[in-house]
Amino acid sequence: MGTDGAGSAYQLSEGDINLSRRRSEWQATQLDDKTRALLEEDSRHFVHQSLSTPCLNVLRACQGIYIEDVQGRRYMDFHGNNVHQVGFGNPEVIVAVKAQLDALSFCTRRYTNRVAVDLARKLVEIAPGNLNKVLLCPGGTDAVSMALKLARVATGRHKTISMWDSFHGASLDAISIGGEALFRHRIGPLLPGTEHAPPPDEYRCLWDCGERGGCDLKCARYVEYVLEKEGDVAAVIAEPVRSTPHVPRAEYWRRIRRACDRHGTLLVFDEIPHALGRTGTMFTCDNFGVVPDILVLGKGLGGGIVPLAAVVASEDLEFAGDSALGHYTHEKNPVACAAALATIDYVERHGLAEHARQMGEFALGRMEDMKRRHPLIGDVRGLGLLLGIELVTDRKTKQRATDEAEQVMYCALSKGLSFKVTMGNILTLTPPLIITQEEMERALIIIDECLTEVERER
Repeated sequence: MGTDGAGSAYQLSEGDINLSRRRSEWQATQLDDKTRALLEEDSRHFVHQSLSTPCLNVLRACQGIYIEDVQGRRYMDFHGNNVHQVGFGNPEVIVAVKAQLDALSFCTRRYTNRVAVDLARKLVEIAPGNLNKVLLCPGGTDAVSMALKLARVATGRHKTISMWDSFHGASLDAISIGGEALFRHRIGPLLPGTEHAPPPDEYRCLWDCGERGGCDLKCARYVEYVLEKEGDVAAVIAEPVRSTPHVPRAEYWRRIRRACDRHGTLLVFDEIPHALGRTGTMFTCDNFGVVPDILVLGKGLGGGIVPLAAVVASEDLEFAGDSALGHYTHEKNPVACAAALATIDYVERHGLAEHARQMGEFALGRMEDMKRRHPLIGDVRGLGLLLGIELVTDRKTKQRATDEAEQVMYCALSKGLSFKVTMGNILTLTPPLIITQEEMERALIIIDECLTEVERER
């Protein structure tokens, strides 16, 4: 699986390559001199890294479901780094942030404040089960790190089980439990005791469940097997739904929950990209009827404006009073907390979780129709407004259509739609939850048109 000389196939896991031939071709035809000049300046000043710098384009505005570049072109953003549940520049979040800046702009360590306490109480109120203790920090990677430390302190163990192809952040501890070579390549020794299992990917099942008549949860049995063999695992940590997405059966998580209970292992759900309504429920785990011991959320928690993440855990894990799990400077930042409260309030008052469920069902219906008409599409799947279209060169072999996926992506950008390509061949669609049916229809028409154009070239 090549990458036009820009790198190895592993670089395609988390997003589109930022040094590919097709990107250069798109920039050459779509960008003006002013944009290129700023991109060159950006490239001079920032350290180059895959997925990030050099950049694709330059933005000057974002509002609602749209981003706008410096040439004045608007794109529906079905990527958004998953921070845009309530849309970009949400006026209610902005009002809350401005008011908090005038009231209390920062809270130094050793002190608390009204808005931070209100946020903690709200998170406990909406969290499932008995998750009733909170930690706050600036970002999702930090929250994952705190969850790992809490699991160690609470269990007296250090081992973990996580999934290959997973993403939990880019810090050293997060990439140790993560399963993407892109972040582990050339880094050297990682955390010890980080076992990995195959993800619950029914389309590309390691045990070929499709050829055996459907999923029989061998993937769950594998996790049970490792728990039994190790015997002293602190935590199973996983995204309840992978962003590509992989949508497991409810019984998958129920079996793992029972296995964790048998072995004294904590279940940690990383819902950083998807919590707060994206999958049709406030929290992704609500779709499976499973309550973890620790739940991590972030990204959209700050309303797409302020970075903020949270760990919500059971009070049964209150063992760290003499340890520093996070100790972050902005742990109880009142401005970030005000943004989060306004975001949660907006999601609840506008019924965005239910809206996401309805829009997801509508989109999946359209995507199934596209699959019938486009031989490039091997599979379509999703949960709420976490959607994926997997492109293959052959439906029997399931060979990943990596070049074709990149073609579709740049074609869509030229028509006003931005989205992310994951694993090299999956069009991953995560629009703001405020999207209308008309806007969703228009986005899917663009993808349909681009698939037709790419197939015609083949």
